[in-house]
Amino acid sequence: MTSTNFNTKRTHNKVLIILILVCFTSLSSYAQRGVRIGYIDTEYILQNVPEYQQAASQLNKKVQKWKTEIEQRLSVVDQKKKQLTNERVLLTKELIEEREEEIQIEENEILDYKQKRFGPDGDLMTQKKQLMQPVQDQIFAAVQEIATNKKYDFIFDKSADVVMLFSANRFDISDLILRSITRSSKRRQATNRKERKEAKEEDIVPVANNDQDARAQALEAKKASREKAIAERQAKQLAYREAKKKALEEKKRKIIEARKKAREDKLKERENSSDLNTTHEESSEAQTKSKENENTTNTTSDKTEPNKEQPKNVDTKTSTDEAPKPETPKTNKPLSAKEARKKALEEKKRKIIEARKAKLAAKQKQDSIIKAEKLKKIKESQNEKEDKDN
Repeated sequence: MTSTNFNTKRTHNKVLIILILVCFTSLSSYAQRGVRIGYIDTEYILQNVPEYQQAASQLNKKVQKWKTEIEQRLSVVDQKKKQLTNERVLLTKELIEEREEEIQIEENEILDYKQKRFGPDGDLMTQKKQLMQPVQDQIFAAVQEIATNKKYDFIFDKSADVVMLFSANRFDISDLILRSITRSSKRRQATNRKERKEAKEEDIVPVANNDQDARAQALEAKKASREKAIAERQAKQLAYREAKKKALEEKKRKIIEARKKAREDKLKERENSSDLNTTHEESSEAQTKSKENENTTNTTSDKTEPNKEQPKNVDTKTSTDEAPKPETPKTNKPLSAKEARKKALEEKKRKIIEARKAKLAAKQKQDSIIKAEKLKKIKESQNEKEDKDN
C-alpha cells in the first residue's frame, strides 16, 4: 500500500511540475513577442514608382523652362541698365527718370513672376503637392492594410522628421508597400477578365476611404480659392502697371510736344530775324544803286557839253587823239542773307578753330614747362644723391 501511494504521489508531482513548466514557457513566449515595429522609406518607394517618376521628370522640365525664362528677362534688364549708364550724359533728367522707372517696373514684374512660380504658394509647390498626394494616399492605405494583416504595432517613416539612429533591415517593409502599390496599379490597368481575376486573388491595396475623398475635395476647394485670389491679385497688378505705363507714355508725349513747339518757335524767330535782315539789305542796296545812277548821269552830262562846243572838223582828229575814257569803278554787290549767314558761320568757325589751336599750344607749352621742371627736379635730386654718396 505504501509503495503504491508513493508512486501515485510521484506521478502527481511530475504532472504538477510539467504544468508549471508549460505555464512558464507560454508566459515567456508571450513576453518575448512584445511590440512589433516596422518602418518604410518613402524616398525609396517614390523612386521605384514609374508614374511618379514620369510626372517628376515633366515637372523638372517645366522648372528648368521657368528658370531659363527668368534668366533671359534678367539679362535684358541688365543690358538696359548698361545702356542707360552709357547714355546718361546725353539724356535729359526726365528721360533718365523715365528709363529708370521702366527698368524698375520690369524688375518688379520678374520678382512677381518668380513668386508666382517658386513662392510658398507658387506653381512648383502646388504641382508637387498634386504629384505627391495620390502616391501618399496609396502608401497610407497600404501601410494600414499591412499593419492590420501582419499585426504591426508601430510603423515609422525613415524619410520623415523622426530621428532613426539605427534600424535593422528585417524591419523595413518598403518593398511590401511598393509591391502593393504596383499590384494596385496593375489592377487598375487590367482590361480582360483573366487579369482581373488574378488581381482579385492578390492582396489588393484598399481604395482611400470617404475621409480621404473629403480631404481631397477640401484641398481642391482650397486650391481653387487660392488660384482665384492669385488671379485677382495679378489682374490688379496688371491694371496698375497698365495705368502707370499709360501715364508714362502721356508724360513722354507731352515732353516731346513741348520740345517740338520750342524748336518751331526758335525757327520762326530765326526766319523773322532773317527776313528783317534781308529787307534792310535790300533797302540799302536800292539806296546805293540810286546813288550810283545819279553819279553816272552827272558824268555823262559833263562829257556831252564840251563836245557840242567843238567844231566839226576837229572830230576827225579827236577820233585818233582821244584819250581812253575813265572806267567807272565797279561797286561790290552786297551779299544776300544766306551768303552773309554762311560767311558769318565760317568766320565763327575759323575763330573757334584758332581759339582751340591757341589753347592747345598754350597747354603744350605749359606741359613742356612742367616736364622741364620735373626733369630739373629729378636731376637736382640725382645730383644731391651723388653728392651725398661722394
